[in-house]
Amino acid sequence: MKDIIITEKTNPDTVNIDVSSSLEIVKMINNEDLKVAQEISKNLDTIAKAIDIISENFVKGGRLLYFGAGTSGRLGVLDASECPPTFNTPSDMVTGTIAGGDKALRYAIEGAEDSIELAQDDFKRLNINQNDTVVSISASGNANYVMEILKLAKEKHAKAIALTCNPNAKMKDYADLSICIETGAEAITGSTRMKAGTAQKMVLNMLTTGAMVKTGKTYKNYMVDVKPTNIKLKDRAIRIVSQIAQTDYETAKMTLENNNFKVKEAIVQIKFNIDFESASNLLKQTNGILRKALNKN
Repeated sequence: MKDIIITEKTNPDTVNIDVSSSLEIVKMINNEDLKVAQEISKNLDTIAKAIDIISENFVKGGRLLYFGAGTSGRLGVLDASECPPTFNTPSDMVTGTIAGGDKALRYAIEGAEDSIELAQDDFKRLNINQNDTVVSISASGNANYVMEILKLAKEKHAKAIALTCNPNAKMKDYADLSICIETGAEAITGSTRMKAGTAQKMVLNMLTTGAMVKTGKTYKNYMVDVKPTNIKLKDRAIRIVSQIAQTDYETAKMTLENNNFKVKEAIVQIKFNIDFESASNLLKQTNGILRKALNKN
């Protein structure tokens, strides 16, 4: 008998979910979800290595490129799309590609995860090089699409990382680094949008956040590269400037309004009582790392 992939196994703790009350159902699902963070904690060393790879490539001008099919692909696209507003990154610095294209974000595309041709087309379109980091995301880790992406990444000497929930995933054989969060059988057999999806989302949060922190996109735990595109984010930017520069709300607001809401520059302007151009030059000297700029006298 063919071995069953761990994410496809039947969960003995939820076999009676179909005859359970609503409260019992959510308790079962919650009990399974509690296991996710515990499993991630077993892989922190590997995740940290991945962050180092990504951040080192960012410094070289490289990109982070997520690839996946189905739920895994959607999660990659989601994480990538949050980077520009959160860290004010260029739109191509972190990208997410889902097998089958944007239509697959809403609809299942038959055969997409099994298509080597789709992987080749997507890889070629992105002009991936040795300074880039490629992350293939797959619960089973056996889909042709994600395996082909990793093979192509290795051929181009890009760093290849596998993120999976199956310790026997085939794609780990094609990766420089493999992150396996062994979430086990799902509450609903084979529904990897549940625990496996939650685990993948949590790891992706760590990868982008960790790499952005390492490359100076935060000061302490403040989002100093936030792109204020709405009222809420403008208010956040003002409060960040006010707190770090130790000034009042109105002074922070006026400085930001006058410099087109450049948060780090506004902080340096106020702290050192200098103009925007001088603040910008000071930040360039420290590669945009605010802590280093503020430590200069």
